[in-house]
Amino acid sequence: MSKTLQQILDEQVARHPVPGVAVGMVHDGEVTYAFHGVTNVENPLEVDERTLFQFGSTGKTYTATAMLILVEQGLVDLEAPVRDYLPEFTVADEEASAAVRVKHLLNHTAGWSGDYLGTPERGDRALEDFVEHMAELKQDFPVGEGMSYNNAALSVAGRVIEVVTGKTFDQAMAELVLAPLGMDDTFFFAEDVITRRFAVGHLKDEETGEFSVARPWAMPRGGGPAGGMSAPITDQITWMKFHLGDGTAADGTRILPQETLERMKVPTVETPGSTLGDAVGISWLIQDVDGTQVVGHGGTTIGQESALDLVPSRGFGIAVLTNASGGGDLHRAVVRAAITEYLGLQWPTLAATDRPAEALRQYEGVYRNISIVCTVTTTDDGLQIDSVPTQDFLDMVGAPAEAFEGPPTPIKMVGEDGDMFVVVEDGESGHRGSFQRGADGQVAAMHFGGRLTQRDPA
Repeated sequence: MSKTLQQILDEQVARHPVPGVAVGMVHDGEVTYAFHGVTNVENPLEVDERTLFQFGSTGKTYTATAMLILVEQGLVDLEAPVRDYLPEFTVADEEASAAVRVKHLLNHTAGWSGDYLGTPERGDRALEDFVEHMAELKQDFPVGEGMSYNNAALSVAGRVIEVVTGKTFDQAMAELVLAPLGMDDTFFFAEDVITRRFAVGHLKDEETGEFSVARPWAMPRGGGPAGGMSAPITDQITWMKFHLGDGTAADGTRILPQETLERMKVPTVETPGSTLGDAVGISWLIQDVDGTQVVGHGGTTIGQESALDLVPSRGFGIAVLTNASGGGDLHRAVVRAAITEYLGLQWPTLAATDRPAEALRQYEGVYRNISIVCTVTTTDDGLQIDSVPTQDFLDMVGAPAEAFEGPPTPIKMVGEDGDMFVVVEDGESGHRGSFQRGADGQVAAMHFGGRLTQRDPA
């Protein structure tokens, strides 16, 4: 007899504690929920199906869906230059500014520094202001010639949606996506969330294991298209059902042609060795699990983390909403345990290899991008990544460094040669990544967490 979803959650929470979590699963049309814990350690309410969590970057799939609705309406062309819609669009590289197309905004191939999160502007000009301030963003690689997770590109996509519809992004999303699907409890603003039962983020003290409330509660408004919404698990179920379905809402209203939904799940760029999976579709992150396609997305905000994964060929979907830093460990464990329990699929692992220290020292150094500085050093057991957020990033989100810091990450190389590595957690292989070499054959960058970080010159 299969374990219940609640049993799976209870087992994994014991291994990966968080203050609160909500899980929803769809399997052949049947919906199941599981819950644990409280919304807020300072003012606790039990987490239930009504509790709103910030779900972060899973919102990128909402932005991409809205864009495809506009494509179907003939208002946007994915192959068109962004400047067809935003004539003044500029990043530091003029060639990239002119070359970037709408499609590049939706699959992390635009190439500029992607973790720019905008300005403190909270009014209706937030996205316009965001795009205006991108003029100094440097280019990490030519447009379309690589992949690095790009929050800023989704905000540009949100601005395109605003210009095409003549509405603010949140208004356009409500009219194009949320209202037609009956997702009446998915919101952008604290003013809407605060009148309902909602979770706050928490930070975990790695020494004591205790949780404290994370402040501020939300990210800047300009990052909304990249992941600025809050929802209860019930609306996440609605979202999964829609993307597992034929493009219609529950009441039969046609939102998108089914073939367009399927197009979102077709790889547009291959990402071997990436934490994000094997490929990126139109916003969906794609992975082969035991010969079966799994598409999904996760999200991280200030002390809240989420996951949403679909197995389209099996009519299966699962979403996990957590309210703590480190919640990613829990949602990954719950998703993988559920997919194995109910579908019999075994999540792929890569064998870590012990290479001699002299072979590992070539990877040592400082790697950085706009949001993070990573220091790679050799240890007795392999390599270690120490990561700290940049001050510019902390200033953008208005959060303390503790909200994004964690213990050092132990990694080992995969195989006897090559530049791919895996994170080693409790003796098991976890996230993967890779070092990148320049034209001279020397290690020049690291791809980790889906992001490209450039190595400082020796």
